[in-house]
Amino acid sequence: MAGEAYLEGWKAAISRDTGALYLAIVEAIAHSIRKGEVQEGEKLPPQRVIAARLGTNLSTVTRAIAEAQKRGLLDATIGRGTFVKLNAGEGSWRQTSASVIDLTMNSPPMPRDPGLQEMIQGEIASIFRQQDAQSLMSYRVTGGTQQDRLLGLQWLMPVLGRRRASEVLIVPGAQVALSAIMSSLVRPGEAIVTDQLTYPGMRAIAAQFGYVLLGVDQDQEGMIPEALDEICARHRPRVLYCTPTLQNPTTATWSVARREAILAIARRHQIQVVEDDPYSLLLKTPPPTLAMLDPTRVIYVATLSKVLSPGLRTAYIVLPGAEMTRRITSGIRAICLAKAGILDALVSRWIDTGLAQQCLRDIREELTQRHLVLRQIMGARVPDSTPSPHVWLSLPEWWSSADFVAFARKQGLALVPSSVFAVSGDPPAAIRMALGSAPDVTELKDSLINLRSVLDYRPAEGFSDIV
Repeated sequence: MAGEAYLEGWKAAISRDTGALYLAIVEAIAHSIRKGEVQEGEKLPPQRVIAARLGTNLSTVTRAIAEAQKRGLLDATIGRGTFVKLNAGEGSWRQTSASVIDLTMNSPPMPRDPGLQEMIQGEIASIFRQQDAQSLMSYRVTGGTQQDRLLGLQWLMPVLGRRRASEVLIVPGAQVALSAIMSSLVRPGEAIVTDQLTYPGMRAIAAQFGYVLLGVDQDQEGMIPEALDEICARHRPRVLYCTPTLQNPTTATWSVARREAILAIARRHQIQVVEDDPYSLLLKTPPPTLAMLDPTRVIYVATLSKVLSPGLRTAYIVLPGAEMTRRITSGIRAICLAKAGILDALVSRWIDTGLAQQCLRDIREELTQRHLVLRQIMGARVPDSTPSPHVWLSLPEWWSSADFVAFARKQGLALVPSSVFAVSGDPPAAIRMALGSAPDVTELKDSLINLRSVLDYRPAEGFSDIV
C-alpha cells in the first residue's frame, strides 16, 4: 500500500526514541514531511492501520495525531480522514519551479518604469555620496530618528491625519511590530480576539507566545459587532486585532458605521485595539482608519510590504500616548533592537523625493489593470475588490479547500488554502490567490485561464483518496 516506506521509517524512529511514544510519532511525522516522504495535501492511512504498522495501540496514535494538528502538521476531519497540512513543511506550496505559477505570495507587483533594481541602485549610490558610511552601518536608534519618523508620518497622513513624531515608531516589518505589541500587552494564556479568518502571522505569534485566539464570526462586510460583543462579555480578551480595510484573506472592508460600532464595543469592554492596515494606501479614497476615529484607544500598524515592496522591511507603529510608546519601544528593543540604517535612509529618501508616492501610484494602476483581467476571465466568480493585491475565492460545493489546492498544484498553480487563515472550526471551501506575485499581466492571464478550467473540473467520487 502507498505509505509503506514512511511507516517503516516511523517504526524505526520511535523504536530509537526513549521519550513519550506519542511525541516520538509526532517527530517522525514532522521528519517525513521535511524530507518530502509525505507530501503536503497527502492523505495518511487510517489511524488503526498506522497503529498496527507501528506496533502500538490506537489511543497512542490518536494522541499523536491530535498533537500534530496542534503543531500545524496535519488536518484531521471525521469522515474525511487525516491529511498532511498544506503549510506543514518548509512552505512547499509557496515554492515555485518553472512548471508551477505562484499565486501565494501576497506582495505588490514590482514597478517596471523605472525598474525597481534601477531605482535601488541609483538611490543607494546617492545615499553613500551624501551620508557617512559609518553612520549608515552602525546601530540605529530604536524606533527611528526624528527625521525618519516625521517622513513616516508624512507618508501616512492620507490615512492618519496629523500625529506627533513622538507617537510613531519605525520597525523592520509588520510581523516585528505585531510581535512587539502583543508581547508587551498580553501574557501567555490570555486571549486576543480577531476575525474567524485572520492573518496567518497573527496565528504564528499566538502559537509562539502562548496566546489564545478567539475568532469572531464575519459577514460580507467583515467582523460582526454582535458576535464581538458576545465574545468580549464571555471571555474578557485583552486585545482586539483587526484589519478593517481589504482584510486578509477575505478583502472585506468595514463601513464607517461598522467601524464606529466595533470601537464602541471596545470602549465598553475596555479592550485595546490593534489596527493592522497594510492596504489602505492602495485605495485612492480610503475609509477613515480606526486610529483616526479613536486615536486614544487604537494602536495602528502600517507596512510598506504591501504597497511598495517587502524588501524594504519597514513598518510604522502609531501609538496613543507617551506611556504606551515607551512600553512598545521596550518590546521592539527586546525583539529586534532597531532597523538597518541603509534601509532607513533609502525609505526616507524615497518619501522625501516623492519617488515612493510615484511607485505607489504605479502599483495602484497595475493592480487596477490586473483586476480588469481578473473580471474578464473569472466574471462573477470573484468579488469586486479593486485594487486589493489578493482575492478570496469561494469554491464549488464539490471541492474542499485542501483537495482543490492539491489538485491545482498538479495543474501548475500554487494557491493558499483556507486552513492557513482559520482560527478555529472547519475552514470554508475557499482559497486565496495573490494577484501581485505574477511577474506581468500576460502570465497572470494565463494563470487565471488555467484556474478557471480547474474550477470547472468536477472530480470523480473518491478523489480525496488520491491527492
